[in-house]
Amino acid sequence: MKKIIKNFKSSPRYTIKWDNYFDIYQQLFQKFINKKITFVEVGVGNGGSLFMWRSFFGKKAKIIGIELNPEAKKLEKYGFKIFTGDQSDSKFWEKFYKKIGKIDILLDDGGHRNIQQIASVMESINYIKDNGMIIVEDTHTSYMRKKGFNNPSQYSFINFCNYLIENLHRRNPTLKKDLNNISKKIHSIFFFDSIVCLNFLDKKTNKKTKLLENNKNLNKYFDDYRHKGNFIKTLEKAEKKFGKIKKDSLLYKIIRKLFHRNIFISLSEKNKIKKYINQTKK
Repeated sequence: MKKIIKNFKSSPRYTIKWDNYFDIYQQLFQKFINKKITFVEVGVGNGGSLFMWRSFFGKKAKIIGIELNPEAKKLEKYGFKIFTGDQSDSKFWEKFYKKIGKIDILLDDGGHRNIQQIASVMESINYIKDNGMIIVEDTHTSYMRKKGFNNPSQYSFINFCNYLIENLHRRNPTLKKDLNNISKKIHSIFFFDSIVCLNFLDKKTNKKTKLLENNKNLNKYFDDYRHKGNFIKTLEKAEKKFGKIKKDSLLYKIIRKLFHRNIFISLSEKNKIKKYINQTKK
């Protein structure tokens, strides 16, 4: 039995987790065990998970809970630090981090509504230490209409993650975009069943990507067919209809220009992509 499951079952207080979470926790949190870290969980209920985390991470870890219900403050007698507040409230987070400072891990198991999950991420980005992480649980609520979630929608947390993904790609210089606060801090994003994990960079790796080449002198022997090959096929189809086309002719230049704009192949590709997309919906 995995250590995390033992910790879950031995907790003296009630808690509830989806069973697939434990393998994910074990994978993500292994490097933090027995380390001096600050771990913050949003949504602690009556404290069952706090005991689990303390057992799992070890005595060096500082375990902090955030809860809307003021009754949770009673858990402080067991050695936990508890803050009462609304995770969608920017002022709450401002006061929280002013008092606590930077943390290693934020685990959001709070209200699971779009604004709650998104606010927890955005208000915490500047306060996660190098190589730290933010984990958002129960992200399947991005597809639930009932219970006030009103999803799927353009405002869902998962849809918001698409914008985070776009920001990661700013580090590639071919896009010619400046690094912003998100692309400077988030290294990668892991998606699991009902969990999203944001992994943070360290100061040594928060630079734009650089292109490396080896054996440049050998490149002249390589004819890149990624685009040329498709162009030749397109040209052959045109010649079947119009006859031999000379390279210096206007028709050749038009075909080449249209090809590079994907005029000839975009419709067939779009239809094929739509077919693949439909397969994901079945």
